Amino acid sequence: MKHSPTRLAVLALAAALGSNTAQAAAPLEVRLTGVQHARGAIRVGLYADDKTFRKEAQALALQQVPATPGNVVVRFDDLAPGRYAIMAYHDEDGNGEMNRRFGMFPTEGYGLSNNPQVVGPPAFADSAFEAGEKAHTITIELRY
Repeated sequence: MKHSPTRLAVLALAAALGSNTAQAAAPLEVRLTGVQHARGAIRVGLYADDKTFRKEAQALALQQVPATPGNVVVRFDDLAPGRYAIMAYHDEDGNGEMNRRFGMFPTEGYGLSNNPQVVGPPAFADSAFEAGEKAHTITIELRY
């Protein structure tokens, strides 16, 4: 099959655009500090929308790793550039949800991107960060 120079130029441009799009996604490394003990797991939810923030079932992505005293690292690969927020917690009893006293106050260790001091439910805006086309690392301190 013979290709015209115009067709070849269009194919080359499409290939170049496709490769730039593939390069736009980058990994996000989340370092969690202050894990108190090895019971249970650390669950880390990645959110891209204030309407779904803190609703784990609606997280853009979720990572779970065994708890280890001290520091734990999770990674989200191929994250497109954009605005995101993280909520992480130490699921000490392994029930897959953050336990709360009176339905509001966390009884398990938790942390948010940007480590904001919060009174009441945390807001997406306080935890939001920009991820670009290069690898990005954030550190979150778990509070018990």
